[in-house]
Amino acid sequence: MGLVMSTPVDKMDGPYKKRWAALGVLCLSLLIIVMANTSLTVAAPDMVKDLGLGSSDLQWVIDGYTVPYAALMLILGAVGDKYSRRGALVLGLVVFGAASVAGSLVDSSTGVIAARAVMGVGAAMIMPATLSLLAATFPSAERAKAITIWTATAGLAIAVGPLVAGALLEDHGWASTFLINVPIAALGILGALLLVPPSKAEGVKEIDYVGGALSVAWVGSLIYMIIEGPHFGWGAKAIAAAVIAGVGLVLFVLWELRHPHPVLDVRRFTRRAFAGSTLAVALFFLAVFGAFYYLTQHLQFVLGYSPLDTGVRMLPLAGAVFVGGALTAVLTPRLGMKVTVALGMTVGTVAIALLTRVDASSTYDDFVLPLVILGLAIGLSLSPCTNAIMGSFPEDQLGVGGAVNSTSIEMGGSLGIAVLGTVLAKTYSSNLGDAAATAAAAGGPKLPEKALSAAQDSVGAGLYVAEEVGKQVAAGAAPKVGAEKAAALGAQQAHTVVEAVHKAFSDAVAHTSLVGAIVLGVGTVLVAVLLPGRSTSKPGAADAAEAENEKESAAV
Repeated sequence: MGLVMSTPVDKMDGPYKKRWAALGVLCLSLLIIVMANTSLTVAAPDMVKDLGLGSSDLQWVIDGYTVPYAALMLILGAVGDKYSRRGALVLGLVVFGAASVAGSLVDSSTGVIAARAVMGVGAAMIMPATLSLLAATFPSAERAKAITIWTATAGLAIAVGPLVAGALLEDHGWASTFLINVPIAALGILGALLLVPPSKAEGVKEIDYVGGALSVAWVGSLIYMIIEGPHFGWGAKAIAAAVIAGVGLVLFVLWELRHPHPVLDVRRFTRRAFAGSTLAVALFFLAVFGAFYYLTQHLQFVLGYSPLDTGVRMLPLAGAVFVGGALTAVLTPRLGMKVTVALGMTVGTVAIALLTRVDASSTYDDFVLPLVILGLAIGLSLSPCTNAIMGSFPEDQLGVGGAVNSTSIEMGGSLGIAVLGTVLAKTYSSNLGDAAATAAAAGGPKLPEKALSAAQDSVGAGLYVAEEVGKQVAAGAAPKVGAEKAAALGAQQAHTVVEAVHKAFSDAVAHTSLVGAIVLGVGTVLVAVLLPGRSTSKPGAADAAEAENEKESAAV
């Protein structure tokens, strides 16, 4: 036998001996594609300065990764099933690593957005491959435990991304947050070839490329609409994307119902366990990514932490994810999936609700408990849902199963950032406008209209405006009162604006958290109603339902 692992698991006598080492490779591959999103939130301020990014440019630098990532996963998962799941993983890592190098070398917003989009294509190959290879490598008795570790890794990446980016930005530029992906991708490629057994579906005669193209059209358009509409207004682009998404979804469903070998059998969504799990994943990541979006801003812009310090202070969430995952392994066999998932989502709702107490006087101590509780919720909820989704697919469609799970994550996360981000921005802008009007009515200094408009754009812009206003006040007063007194007057005016910005943003965080808690709370009730009880979710029930579904599909 050569160095490259060449024996499929189904050709081995007994379980693959190095399966846990193989899981480490899969988790490493997962880690970098999740970190690619979360780390950029910390690197964004440096990129704005160096590249002169506007708000639209910055939004698409972040989200240019998400659109191809979400849109392509389903069809690329099916291609990996037919030809090679490990090949899809390795090729995805090559594409991801090469695009990361390109992203570190470009010096324009267009170049960075293009590099991020290609990284998204690589991620769309990697993500479903990691789950399908996991399911193919582990015997059914150990699969739930392996999936728990996989989901814990995803939760870890959410918190570790800002930490790694913050550490790099201490001594290096934003390009280092791209380059860090390269050695990790190389290690993943080497580990995949040496430790991960090859895997592909047996007996797949054809790929439903028409269904795959329709899925790319409607998912990509939906994600684009979610990003474009709330942030940049419901103009022609957002409306066109909405129409394409709606028409594409209808055509996709109709085509899949008639095709003898659909890329995704949409009848699966009539099963309560599958539909409930998919909904739970999407809703949970809506709340988690939305909360993460404004928490990192609050830690940096209001509490004044550096990127590295911000990453360190997100670590309680990462540790709690593993604790929650361990609890899942104990609770699910005893209470059943429905109770465990509902419990996890309820705990997550409580965590978001605790953030409604945030105000301008809040310190980091006020965030520790919500972070820990949110981490526990991630661990409790996601492992059972992912296991149920993967268990709903036969062995020849594991890549498609992984794609469905991952697309739910991305769609939920994109919706969370778009919706909660919009609530945050509008509330902050309104709060700051009200504060400026109140100050002027009370006889205080009036902030120029142009400066106020700029400060209302974002909390970062507000702090920049405060600094500039202080300089202008000092410069104007210097000839009259002298440099020393002028500097004091400028500092006082800047401090007044900073306090108003901090209060406006803190109150916006509290209001946005209330909205997020309501959304997740309502979603928890829906998921609890939708998920089946223990009597219909015993081991083997999913397989029986699958067999019955295959008979129905064959009859059609």
